[in-house]
Amino acid sequence: MSQTASSIKQQKNDVTVARVDTKFEVALIPVSDVDRAKEFYTRLGWRLDDDIVMGNNFRVVQFTPPGSGCSISFGKGVTEAAPGSFRGGLIVSNIEAAHKEFVARGINASEVFHGSPFSPAGRISGPDPERQSYRSYVSFEDPDGKRVDRPGGHAPVARSHRSRHDDLCVRKRSGKRDASRGGRPRRAREAQRA
Repeated sequence: MSQTASSIKQQKNDVTVARVDTKFEVALIPVSDVDRAKEFYTRLGWRLDDDIVMGNNFRVVQFTPPGSGCSISFGKGVTEAAPGSFRGGLIVSNIEAAHKEFVARGINASEVFHGSPFSPAGRISGPDPERQSYRSYVSFEDPDGKRVDRPGGHAPVARSHRSRHDDLCVRKRSGKRDASRGGRPRRAREAQRA
């Protein structure tokens, strides 16, 4: 069977399968000290969802950032990954306000910058002059050295990247569809908040 015929057959088979919505629920973050990480994410203002202890070898703590549909979990017996090795991302609606909130909460955050979120040498002080989506950032490190970069614009979106430490990158995304980034338009409830 030719590759074209095989592709057409696959497409026909795919039509009969119902599409199932899939949402990313939780990211597992390796930490070296569970209580220290719990204090840090509490100080960030994230909601503590659960802290479950089962015996001496298992503990899972789950936090959810404000307004997020995805959570983080960490603890003891949760993952074998090295502390500080997580990569991921966050979304903020206002990069300057996010920076002010970090500082007010005692989080050692960088200034707002644009340019490269991946290389400190490529960073330019201040937000993106045109306030484009995915173009402005703030970074901070958690107790295990995971640096978080928050992008700014209108409504930020997080992306994974890695520099000296594994980074958690947060970018701001506007409500408009960003075809170059494969962005999606805001959902109805997000639009109501704007």
